[in-house]
Amino acid sequence: MSAVDLAEISVRELNQRLHDLAPGANETEWTISNPRGRHAIAVGLDAPANLHIDGHVGYYCGGMNKQASIQIDGNAGQGLAENIMSGTVHCTGNASQSAGASGHGGLVVVEGDASSRCGISMKGVDIVVGGSIGHFSAFMAQAGHLVVCGDAGDGLGDSIYEAFIYVGGNVGSLGADCIEKEMTDAHRQTLAELLAKAGIEDDITRFRRFGSARELYNFNIDNAGNY
Repeated sequence: MSAVDLAEISVRELNQRLHDLAPGANETEWTISNPRGRHAIAVGLDAPANLHIDGHVGYYCGGMNKQASIQIDGNAGQGLAENIMSGTVHCTGNASQSAGASGHGGLVVVEGDASSRCGISMKGVDIVVGGSIGHFSAFMAQAGHLVVCGDAGDGLGDSIYEAFIYVGGNVGSLGADCIEKEMTDAHRQTLAELLAKAGIEDDITRFRRFGSARELYNFNIDNAGNY
């Protein structure tokens, strides 16, 4: 196991070491101490490494992640796992705004609450939030799944395309072209699998599903006021 103390080296040095990992390298287990809210920790990884970050992180931790599994024992700042491609980013605390934004794949887990704009412009990522999320989450979400065990703020799923949203609590309001949809056995199975992958236990029978009404896919003058 490689142990890195960010009180002794810079984030740039840490990221360079992670970027330099050769295919098939033995350095797959990493422990990172004293993050102290620093920004851009473990961004742009493209190796099947396992990182354990002991403490709070700042902006964009785990951004553009490919293959790696990153666990943060603490809270995360803005843009957690932004543009994630594959792998897992798991935050045991709360996350600031835009968690999982533009994610193409992989899994993002926030055990606590996530702030506004969680999952905006999702393109295939799966996001599971154990607590609640803020306003305008899943804005223009194109593909993937957003699971919220708590409540969702106003404007949920505004201008959504083909992503799926599951909410266990209350919804402040739905955004343009987002409606509640039928919850079938297939959807319950998908929800159960996502919760299991995230390591979160919950009663799937209390969840509701939301998605696109498909009224705003193409511009229509009659719908101009809804865009």
